[in-house]
Amino acid sequence: MAQEDERRARMALACVAEPGDPEMSALVHERGGEEVWEAVRRRGDGSVWARRVAALELDRMVELTERCGSRFVVPGDEEWPDELTTLATAEPLADRGGVPIGLWLRGPARLGAVASRAVALVGSRAATSYGQGVATDLAADLASERVAVISGGAYGVDAAAHRGALVTGPGSTLAVLASGVDVVYPRGNAALLEEVARRGLLVSEHPPGEHPTRVRFLGRNRLIAALSQATVVVEATARSGARNTASWALRCGRVLAAVPGSVHSAQSVTPHRLIAAAEATLVTSAADVLALLAPLDAAQAPLPARGHPRLMDDWDPVAVAVREALPARGGLGVAEISLRSGQEPAECLAALAWLEQEEQVVCGPRGEWRLVRP
Repeated sequence: MAQEDERRARMALACVAEPGDPEMSALVHERGGEEVWEAVRRRGDGSVWARRVAALELDRMVELTERCGSRFVVPGDEEWPDELTTLATAEPLADRGGVPIGLWLRGPARLGAVASRAVALVGSRAATSYGQGVATDLAADLASERVAVISGGAYGVDAAAHRGALVTGPGSTLAVLASGVDVVYPRGNAALLEEVARRGLLVSEHPPGEHPTRVRFLGRNRLIAALSQATVVVEATARSGARNTASWALRCGRVLAAVPGSVHSAQSVTPHRLIAAAEATLVTSAADVLALLAPLDAAQAPLPARGHPRLMDDWDPVAVAVREALPARGGLGVAEISLRSGQEPAECLAALAWLEQEEQVVCGPRGEWRLVRP
């Protein structure tokens, strides 16, 4: 019964206080939800707090939580992830911080189990085809190794990461939202987010019915970083929100990695800066990310082979570039391969013919080239 009283108190606080407020979070973390809620209720001075308390219909919020197929979890619940504890001592950023008062969850996956082995893939909403392809491949390969993929449900890199992870089956991806778990944002990702809710998990510290704001996105970023063992920045401009998530990963003592891109692309600015400043480790594949997650002795072992890397040591550089330009899943036409590899179309065709002879690639009926799976 004590845990249920604490749950109701924390739900009430999450409804009247803006989640991500570091002072409120610290107070609740130190004294517990029941004590803080009683103190808030006793404030009868006509303040904003008093008006919010008067407007709250807690039983209605409990009903709304159940009606939208979600559940509210708090510290002490079996599903609560220990990974969030690190936020209690992490320095606030942009006036956001602290351990969540509670979380609304929607979906069949169990949050604690997901967070125990998870990687966040974040990046620009205006991602290039290169960035979306990299995010999809990384997510699919990580999920195939039973590593959950966490992102924010937005356009661009986020959406590509969720789609890639969903290829492997249920429970493979988690979307942390800046809105309630029943509010679809952005609208264009409605079908994708519903699929994540059906097979994975939607997470939010905001009550059902709440809509996103800029501040809420900043608060959401700390949860993405804290719930993951590593954060990978795929593409991000100089002022991208992904830079905020990267900063939270460092504050939480998590592994930070970044994917290199074109020096001509504005979407590569943040990854390149993080790598140059030695804040992030350069990664180009899921094998690189897995090596960062492994214990020190395992990390020193050779990386898992992908394709036939030893054979490539003696290959012509053009052939290597062309093969590396092909995605792990799906096919590409010669024009796209030329763009990705930086080689002339004629050189790509010659390299593809040689790779086909070596049984590395195959040409589909519509002229698309695919990797031959080992």
